[in-house]
Amino acid sequence: MIIDIVMPKMGESITEGTIIEWRKKVGDIVEMDEILLEIGTDKVDSEIPSPAAGTIVEILAKPNDIMEVGTVIAKVETDSDAAMVQKSPHVLVSEDKTEELAEDKPAKIPKLVPPTPKPKTHSGEKKFFTPVVNKIAIENNIEIDELMTISGTGKGGRVTKIDVLNYLKSRLTVPSTKPSDMAQPLIIPPAFSGLDETVEMDHMRKLIAEHMRKSIDTSVHVYVMTEVDMSAIVNFVNNQGDAFYQREGYKLTYTPFIIRACVKALNGQPEMNASLEDSSIVYHKNVNMGMAVAVNKGLMVPVLEKCEELNFLGLCRKVRDTALRTRNKQLNPDELQGSTFSISNFGVFNATMGTPIINQPNVGILGVGVVKKRPVVIETKEGDTIGIKSMMVLSLGFDHRLIDGAGGSQFVDTVRKNLENMNLETIL
Repeated sequence: MIIDIVMPKMGESITEGTIIEWRKKVGDIVEMDEILLEIGTDKVDSEIPSPAAGTIVEILAKPNDIMEVGTVIAKVETDSDAAMVQKSPHVLVSEDKTEELAEDKPAKIPKLVPPTPKPKTHSGEKKFFTPVVNKIAIENNIEIDELMTISGTGKGGRVTKIDVLNYLKSRLTVPSTKPSDMAQPLIIPPAFSGLDETVEMDHMRKLIAEHMRKSIDTSVHVYVMTEVDMSAIVNFVNNQGDAFYQREGYKLTYTPFIIRACVKALNGQPEMNASLEDSSIVYHKNVNMGMAVAVNKGLMVPVLEKCEELNFLGLCRKVRDTALRTRNKQLNPDELQGSTFSISNFGVFNATMGTPIINQPNVGILGVGVVKKRPVVIETKEGDTIGIKSMMVLSLGFDHRLIDGAGGSQFVDTVRKNLENMNLETIL
């Protein structure tokens, strides 16, 4: 039986995609759920698994080809007519040259979230993990090599939910609560031959270049900066970090505190949570926070929706889950749009301050620098003195078409006050 692989619908507003790379070639044998190719849209790059086991008999699209949703891009021949085919929105079943869509119409193809591929051991042996196990691993930042070392008690040695939870209990005995932000992604530098060479930009870098140029051409960028005394929050993280790790299974970081302070400021200054459409101002009901996340080949800005409805613990979990899924290429394209304000935390790379470019169509973006101990002047009733404080620089970029200098300065100062005066006794 011939299985036709079609360009999947990757999101509500996505009508086409770009072939980035084929992981298999004609004549190769592919197993069900093994990664077949990588597809890029104007929002996100995604790895597409094979919906069936078989042999690739034809590839109909080359790298860099732009294909419409529903177009056949490859054909896979299964071992037999009775071969199991995973129900998937990117499959056409062809038999005797008669094709039928897995769904009634391409327009009704549901949005695709590529499943986690089956990992391989160093010896080439394949090992399958259930969706529940994969979910627990992602939530607790268990890398694939670490996951492979867990002994399974299920059928055929399969790792079960109980196996992972028992492993986590022993893993939690050695927590690390260094007051750093979210774990830095592995940024692999490009390999050079030592000679001058010209290479084509990859798909993600082209999109970043296009979006950044568009933002500069669209918004009138202005920046204001302020220093924040983070000492109380740093002490809180240091004191509560172990207990938080034991309970939640991941580190307590500064990011949720900053987002919480920013959301509170946005609620009091709605024009910063707005966007411009020609000469009209659109005031957004919800605070949908764009959170810049560095990935291996660039930068992505997933959106945390309705942050004003989340308590602090819910915000911690949302930040953790979103960052992990971004770095593991598990985001849906719809999760990369709809932001009303954005935050870029370059402090995780030890940068003191910066001037991030506004994420369109937002009118503001908050830049977060590294938290460092510095000697500062402390004013008291008895007089001024010098003390050691954990300080951080916040930089606010805003669109001068809508926000004036006074409004921008008031906003970033409000965020500062919210951080320095946050009620930490009841936050957890």
